[in-house]
Amino acid sequence: MGVMDASRIMNGSFGSVIDANGTWLTNVKSAEATVEINKEEVYRAGTRWVGHKVTSVKGSGTMTGYRVTTELIDAVGVIADDTKGAFVTELRMKLDDPEAFGAMSVRLKGVQFDQIPLMKYELNSIVEEELPFTFIGYELMDKVAAQ
Repeated sequence: MGVMDASRIMNGSFGSVIDANGTWLTNVKSAEATVEINKEEVYRAGTRWVGHKVTSVKGSGTMTGYRVTTELIDAVGVIADDTKGAFVTELRMKLDDPEAFGAMSVRLKGVQFDQIPLMKYELNSIVEEELPFTFIGYELMDKVAAQ
């Protein structure tokens, strides 16, 4: 196997998050999404090895960005109104470095945010906010294999 070409490593500067309306959330500076695989231990006769049975999966993630508008906060905040339901949306996270071997994007389905970031500031600092969320499905898109 040859030496890895360092220029092909994906650069996070080419990442983006797009909301369900197709709007690029340019204020997002970092994002992640993970599916946790939950298992139960299974003890079996005739062996000391513990087996594992997958019992559920759970999607969660976080977006961190600069506070520019309150548009997303307003949407998430509808849950605080007893006459309205929860804000549920989709997000498309994409990483498309032109030097890498390909692009990758994932569509997150059934996204619900975990908190409403009302106010946060620090003197002489840019205001940032963290938005943790859960999701209930995903679809890999634009995946290109290494050449």
